[in-house]
Formats: sequence, C-alpha cells, structure tokens
Amino acid sequence: MSKTYRVAILGATGAVGTELLELLEERNFPLADLKLLASERSAGKKLPFKGENLLIEAVSETALDNVDLVLASAGGSVSKIWAPKAVERGAVVIDNSSAFRMNPEVPLVVPEVNPEAATKHKGIIANPNCTTILMSVGIFPLHKVKPIKRIVVSTYQSASGAGAKAMEELKNQSLDILAGKEPVANVFPYPIAFNLFPHNSPLNSAGYCEEEMKMVNETRKIFSDPNIKITATCVRVPVLRAHSEAINLEFATPFNIEEAREILSKSPGVKLVENWQENYFPMPIQATGQDEVLVGRIRQDLSHECGLELWVCGDQIRKGAALNAVQIAELLVEKNIFNPEVASTYM
Repeated sequence: MSKTYRVAILGATGAVGTELLELLEERNFPLADLKLLASERSAGKKLPFKGENLLIEAVSETALDNVDLVLASAGGSVSKIWAPKAVERGAVVIDNSSAFRMNPEVPLVVPEVNPEAATKHKGIIANPNCTTILMSVGIFPLHKVKPIKRIVVSTYQSASGAGAKAMEELKNQSLDILAGKEPVANVFPYPIAFNLFPHNSPLNSAGYCEEEMKMVNETRKIFSDPNIKITATCVRVPVLRAHSEAINLEFATPFNIEEAREILSKSPGVKLVENWQENYFPMPIQATGQDEVLVGRIRQDLSHECGLELWVCGDQIRKGAALNAVQIAELLVEKNIFNPEVASTYM
C-alpha cells in the first residue's frame, strides 16, 4: 500500500488556497487527512473537496499537531509565526509568501528548474514569487544550453497577484466605469480597470520596487548563479489572473532561434505558442487555467547579435503559486524527503 500524508492548507479561503484545494483533488495527491486552516473570522465556514464539505479551522498550535505537510499561503507575517511552529511539530512547510525566500537555509524551488534543492530542506521550502516562477520555467531550458549573461524583463501583472479581493475590485470598477460611475479603489492605490500603473510595492533607494527586486534576487538563487545581470520593470494591468512578461536575454554568443524553439518545445512545463502567419502568440486569456507556461514570439534582438526576445504568459494563481507548491510536495513524496533535518532552525 502506498504511503499517504496528513496535509494542512494554511490560508485555505484565499485565491491560492482554494486553488491548492482543487489541485490536490485534481492531481490525486496521496492524502491520509486534509485540514483547512485560516483566520478566526473564517473558522466554521466550509469548502468543497471530493464531494464533501470540509470545515475550516482557526490556525493554532493544536491544529498543526499530527500534520506531515503544510501548504502555506496566508502572507508573510502569518508564515513567520506559524511555519516554525509547524516545523517544530515535525511537519514540512511549503511556503508561498516572501517570508523565507532569501533565507540561505531555505531552498527556493521551481521543480522544472532546481528540483534537487528540495532535498536539502530543513523543514521549510519556499515557493518563489509568481513572476519569477513563470520567467524561470520559460528561460531556464535555454540557460542550460548557453548560460544567460543578462535578463531585461518587463511584466504585465494581473489583479490576482494581489488576491481575490483585487480581482473583485477589477470586476466592480469595470462595471462602474461602463455605467458612467467613478471607480473606487480600495485594494489597489489607483483604479485598475481600463488602467495600468507601475507595481505598487515599496520602492528602494535606487527606484526599484520590491516586486522587481524579487525577480532579480530570486532568479539568481534558483539558477545558483549570482552573476546574472537582471533588471525588471513590473506593471499592474487590468487582467484577472494571468501574468505576461516581455523578456530580453543576452548570451555570450548568438543563440540560433530555431534551436531555441526546438529546446522550448520539448521543455517540461512549457507550451510553445506561435503562429506567425496569424500574428497569434501567448495571451493571458489563453493561459488562464493552464498548467503550462506559454512561450512564444521568439525572435532575434535587432539591437544585439547575442540577444533573444521572448513573450511569456502564465496563470499567476496556478503555476505562479498553487501548482508550483503542489509540484514541490509531489517531489517530496517521490523522493521520500519529508523528515526535516533541523527542526529548530527557525525557532
């Protein structure tokens, strides 16, 4: 009989939490038990799973007892409190927040890129930022063939990156504008419907926002290459739940375009979408609900003989968050590496 695992979803009522629930059912994860954990205000509600309605519990130390795996998607401040407590009780935590990503003791994992890093965990494994995940899946196959020297990326980020309430705000603002009413911004600092603006995360002294620096620092860690030059411009756009990215790559020597297409067409987690006759390339509406990262419009950079241009779209909630976490969990099952090496590391 195959082994089964006791799993808890922390932040079960959020956009990523509900997607995690769907994926565990869809991918038939080997469950012995499933707990849904959230804040006190959500306790007592129910969510459907495999034909049943599961009760949501308030997160507590008792609720974390007898759990093998915690899939955490409740924000950094919550993870900083509860992830160490879960590890102390013997669980492995796959954390979707930014709380532990740059901690040198914590692996930062994209299964298509650096699955071996998951085997070195000490109780916590970090899920990268959504934009980093989507870019990494789309460009790492090329990096393996010819190391990338420089990345210039511009992102077009959907409302889902700010959660379910942000998605609802986009819908409501759209209706208001179409009805001739003034849109009201509560989640975002500015109206997002029929608008766009640079990512609203805090700016550093160099003028780069937190989201842009996540792409820089996380990509270097995942690729195990601190020397890659990376610059990013992140933008919020009025799309519900799939991010897009315009990526410019520089290599030491020219990269043949047809070779790049051939490599990406066979790469795990990638779907090549290109119809040059119809001018048809990846779109957020097409990427929504898809597991794969859509890559297309691969072309020579006219300004640099060693440069390639790519256009990437991926479902931010799915591969950009929940699916990546479940794939990490599946790696743990496959390699049987659930026991943390040092449970006291984060206490």
